[in-house]
Amino acid sequence: PQRTSPLRPSSPYSASKASADMFVKAYVRTYGVKAVIVRPSNNYGPRQFPEKLIPKTIIRTLLGLPIPIYGDGKQERDWIYVEDTARIIADIIEKFAKWDGDVYNLPGKQVMTNLSVVMTIGEIMGREVRVKFVEDRPGHDRRYCMKPSIEYEVTPLREGLKKTVEWYLNNKWWWEPMLSDKFFKDDLPWR
Repeated sequence: PQRTSPLRPSSPYSASKASADMFVKAYVRTYGVKAVIVRPSNNYGPRQFPEKLIPKTIIRTLLGLPIPIYGDGKQERDWIYVEDTARIIADIIEKFAKWDGDVYNLPGKQVMTNLSVVMTIGEIMGREVRVKFVEDRPGHDRRYCMKPSIEYEVTPLREGLKKTVEWYLNNKWWWEPMLSDKFFKDDLPWR
């Protein structure tokens, strides 16, 4: 949505995001708290918890396990590299913020289906990716996209995915202790 668009949550997940915005605005109005609301699209990159789509795909591909994908995998998501998000938030704080609950949408401006992201990761890794389609979750939106509130540059998706794959390959010590968790043992999609 544009930052002036009314919030129209369509699921408990999106309602939780919208309610967080409303809480911030209520604190600004009621208590004079200085705040900025930042709405990044789907972040990815090093150190993302392995239950999420991109790290889960990397790790399960390394282990030769199938990647669980909700529905038909054609849900579209807008991806932004985590280092870009951090840099853009710093720019907002330094150059743009009014501190009155102002809202900034931060899309990655790179829309791709979940299935395409998984297959691209396989190409980057030089490995075959096995996909297992699983029942879609109730209320799962087909597309999450928004327009940016300010102008900025982002890391191209393939380049960011390559950096992310390299990080997970070089930092097994970080994620290997988590392999005993249920989301690795079962063919469950990301949570």
